[in-house]
Amino acid sequence: MSGKHVAVLMGGFSSERPVSLSSGNACADALEGEGYKVTRLDVDRNVAAVLAELRPDVCFNALHGPYGEDGTIQGILEYLEIPYTHSGVLASSLSMDKQQAKHVAKAAGIPVAEAKVLSRFDFGNAHPIKPPYVVKPVREGSSFGVVIVKENQTHPPQVIGSSEWRYGEEVMVERYVYGRELTCGVMGNVALGVTEVVPNGDTFYDYDAKYAAGGSTHVIPARISPNIYQKIQSLALKAHQAMGCRGVSRSDFRYDDRFSENGEVIWLEINTQPGMTPTSLVPEMAVHAGHLFGDLVRWMVEDASCSR
Repeated sequence: MSGKHVAVLMGGFSSERPVSLSSGNACADALEGEGYKVTRLDVDRNVAAVLAELRPDVCFNALHGPYGEDGTIQGILEYLEIPYTHSGVLASSLSMDKQQAKHVAKAAGIPVAEAKVLSRFDFGNAHPIKPPYVVKPVREGSSFGVVIVKENQTHPPQVIGSSEWRYGEEVMVERYVYGRELTCGVMGNVALGVTEVVPNGDTFYDYDAKYAAGGSTHVIPARISPNIYQKIQSLALKAHQAMGCRGVSRSDFRYDDRFSENGEVIWLEINTQPGMTPTSLVPEMAVHAGHLFGDLVRWMVEDASCSR
């Protein structure tokens, strides 16, 4: 039994608060089962003062989205010299910014889709690129704010420039990549299995498909040829290392095999704080690799550090 005091950081105030609470409580339960002393901390603006008083041995970062995944909380933990799970300040900030992450991935030889970044107010009556394309907030997760513009759509999506939009001023417009949704986790410096995500009832892996029970079917190992399977694993590990990630990450891909088995493999993004809910992908990948959920969270706590 460890005896270490672990503060599980969860909740927060991003759009992904409900997912973070679910992830955090699942991890806290598992860590208690592994013998750790656990404090569940619903993060607010006073988090630095609370942690300074609490002085845990390790912080398990179960926050998702802005403030928890973009280097912000990581910087606070560095100042307080409290070891923490997942990626550090730079890797977290870099990976959260879709434009910068794409630059780094491309420079590392990872195939990416053509894209441009523009202000949401620049969307007029003309398409910024030829449809079909995808519009994404530059710094959001869990598919919040993602809009798919189909081939026959006559004008850009009006919601982007409207008062309803709450995902930042900059958006990325990216060529739509046909095909299957594949994802691969990395644990330390080892690529886990490749999962195909099949949304149930939708053509798009949106928030509900990700987190609602029965929202999607996860096929692991993905039913793809061995060379494509190994290619996805290799690219996921390469992205993890190029961004400077540590602990656990997950890279998402599209694989267009409509015309040939080799087809086109495109890296979409890397997630430095993958979900740890009952329907989440990385825990399933870890089980597939022989690591029970308790083993996974224990490994993450023992891997925690600062300045890395």
